[in-house]
Order: sequence, then structure tokens, then C-alpha cells
Amino acid sequence: MPAFSSLFATQLYQARLAVDRNLARTCLGIADEDRAGQRWARDNGYGGYTSYASLNDLTRRATVFETLEKSIARHVALFARKAQFDLGGHKLKLDSLWINVMDKGAVHAPHLHPHSVISGTYYVTVPPGSGAIRFEDPRLAMLMAAPVKKRNARLENRTFVDIAPKAGTLLLWESWLRHGVEPNRAKGQRISISFNYS
Repeated sequence: MPAFSSLFATQLYQARLAVDRNLARTCLGIADEDRAGQRWARDNGYGGYTSYASLNDLTRRATVFETLEKSIARHVALFARKAQFDLGGHKLKLDSLWINVMDKGAVHAPHLHPHSVISGTYYVTVPPGSGAIRFEDPRLAMLMAAPVKKRNARLENRTFVDIAPKAGTLLLWESWLRHGVEPNRAKGQRISISFNYS
């Protein structure tokens, strides 16, 4: 009898976390004050604000980030166990954490996070139509003559997978997985917090 096996699975972890009402206000307050982050976003065509290249101390800057990071760390540990990482008795630790505020029309081109093990995003505010996060098959460059997939293909057989998060959604994935954010078509800003563990 024939048998199928799924090889080289790509893990995507989804969870719901409580939404702290102060988090959005804190993110926007920092965005208003962080001139270096505003400049970086403008110079790099970000379409909003990010603290990615300007601040590396958010968990010490405000307790809402410290509390969020403690919650995320538990999920990261669970992800690492599920992925069966051999960490030699060590724990993954937070390498970076940053704010993203995407204005209407903003898009985030496909990318990956080198030098990290697990990456993720926590969604603070997600107005309807503010853009899905799109993950792509890591074998994309090698598919050569492979036919396109059916429109109703199962998740594991798709070339691209779009996830439309809600406020409170936490997503985790291995840092080598290429991903991007579709255009924000909402009137309001989409606020998220992204991070890397190494």
C-alpha cells in the first residue's frame, strides 16, 4: 500500500495573548519621540514608523514591553520544544524587539531575519484591511517547472500562505522563513511588535 510522508516541515505557531490597552498608546508615544526611528523609516521608505534601527531597550524603557516579552518567552520555549531544537541545555534569549506602525499604503517587502533562531510578531492593533503577513515556500527558487497550485490547495501544499492576524495574535516562525506584509489598505494604523530570539 502506498504511503505519504511530510518531509522538512515548516512550523508556524499561532497563539492569542491578552491585549494591554496601554501598549498601543505606549508604542505611539515612542514613535512620536523617536526622531532616529522616524528618520530611518522615512529614508528607507517604510511607510510609517519602526524602532528597528533606533531603539534596542524597549523592555527596559516601559514595563508593558517587559511584561509582553515574558509572555512571549513562554511561547518561544514551547515552539523550540515542538521543533525539537537541541539547545545543549541553554534557553533561547531575546535578541531584539521593535515597534512597527504601518500607515495606510505601507507595505513590508519579503525578507528573513539572519543570525536568529526564532522570529515573530505580536499584533497590537489590526484595523480591517490592514494587510496580511505572507509566508513563502522556502523552496520557491528551486520549484523550476512545478505547476501552480490549485486555488483551494491545502495549507501545506501552497506556495504562499497569507495570515490575517487580529489584535492579540502572536505568530512565531523559524527566522530563515521568508515573509513580508501586504499593503495596509485600512484608514487606521496597524501596530505590531516584532522580535528575534537567538
